[in-house]
Amino acid sequence: MQSLHVNINKLMQSEATQASPNKKLLLSVVILTSVINPFLGSSINVALPFISKDLNLDAIQMSWVTMSFLLSSAVFLLPLGKLADIVGRKRIFLLGNILVTFSSVFCALSPSGIILIIFRVFQGIGSAMMFGTGMAIITSAFSPKERGMAIGINVTAVYIGLSIAPMLGGLLTKTLGWQSIFYVTIPVGVLVIIVTHFFIKTEWSEAKNERFDFGGSILYMAVISIFMYGFTRLPDPLAIGLVVFGFIGLLFFVYIEMRMEFPVLNINLFKQNKVFALSNVAALINYAATFGIGFILSLYLQYIKGLSPIGAGTLLITQPIVMAIFASFSGKLSDTYQPRILSSIGMSIIVVGLFFLSFLGANTTNGYLIMCLVIVGVGFGLFSSPNTNSVMSSVEKRYLGVASATISTMRLIGQMLSMGIATLVFHVLIGKAKITPETHPQFLSSVKIIFILFTVLCFLGVFASMARGKKNQE
Repeated sequence: MQSLHVNINKLMQSEATQASPNKKLLLSVVILTSVINPFLGSSINVALPFISKDLNLDAIQMSWVTMSFLLSSAVFLLPLGKLADIVGRKRIFLLGNILVTFSSVFCALSPSGIILIIFRVFQGIGSAMMFGTGMAIITSAFSPKERGMAIGINVTAVYIGLSIAPMLGGLLTKTLGWQSIFYVTIPVGVLVIIVTHFFIKTEWSEAKNERFDFGGSILYMAVISIFMYGFTRLPDPLAIGLVVFGFIGLLFFVYIEMRMEFPVLNINLFKQNKVFALSNVAALINYAATFGIGFILSLYLQYIKGLSPIGAGTLLITQPIVMAIFASFSGKLSDTYQPRILSSIGMSIIVVGLFFLSFLGANTTNGYLIMCLVIVGVGFGLFSSPNTNSVMSSVEKRYLGVASATISTMRLIGQMLSMGIATLVFHVLIGKAKITPETHPQFLSSVKIIFILFTVLCFLGVFASMARGKKNQE
């Protein structure tokens, strides 16, 4: 946290002569949302056993409390990012904060699992509006020479949110109930709404003369929903059909978008911009191989090791703290050194940590687990900020909203794939049975298989990261 404060001061001092009057507030509100969003996404993991007990959820339904948030974010990010380029990024950012704040109230008041999942969908849409604009606003506001530091600070804020999520989520769940996880974010949301509306005067809409592609947006949202929903329900026969249909639909979407004057997604960004394309692929693979760690370990620590939510959260805080420390540092480094080198080193380190996690068993010590989390945290911290800087520095300003939304979409689809892999393995080995002492052997076998799959996936991602080429300097 101290490192974050120092870097903000340095950044503000260095920009003082050319900064707009609202720049400090601008970075501050984006940072606040970058803390709250991952907190809402991750703190819920340690509360899942309590939510399951209160709302009578099985293992698959528990995973959907997390996945509904991710799926709705992934579905809406790209269209909302393009819309923000046209109508204004500040406007969409503000509306996203309003939606997340109100949906948090209704999540806390949910009387059933279905209602909770529905309002988690609305939270995901609001989150998409915030994540699809926040990084684009930062990129617009700061020059290329200092963009890496600004992005590093923002990514560090994300990891601070992840850091406090397990411990604070566990503490809130144990003392005030799982509903308090949602209530605690409301004052922060209200503050961001007030500051953004009344004190941030600048608007960014470099693509304001373009038309919004409603048809392409609807097609994209439909096929990505079908594909991702089908993937999470594998190996059911119907799910296989949905995955195939969704994949064909995505190919049709690409075909249509290549012929549009103002597409929701400019396919040429992938065809003609190697840095943009492979940086996004690297992000997709990295998150697919790592996001499930928190979900799996929170269940492992509570069901197998017998830890309380507070105990599990305290142990799981290790990884995001290390990530936060290295993300700010690596973001600044990416202003000087090529992001592909930094990111590839980071992914290689993650491979090692995932490999060690595949040896978890009933008698694994907490020390061994902490060592694994530190290794993964170092690798992730080295990967994320440089990779994001690489993406955002590779496009024209009129595409910044799309670029921000695209890498956020890659992150969320990767997270969905990660949860999908975990859910698929649980489905095959455990089925719809609840996690009880009788199913602990199957659960531990599932954990080993999942981490082996994650290790192989991340290993392949190193090659995509290295192949991207050099970051644009201007």
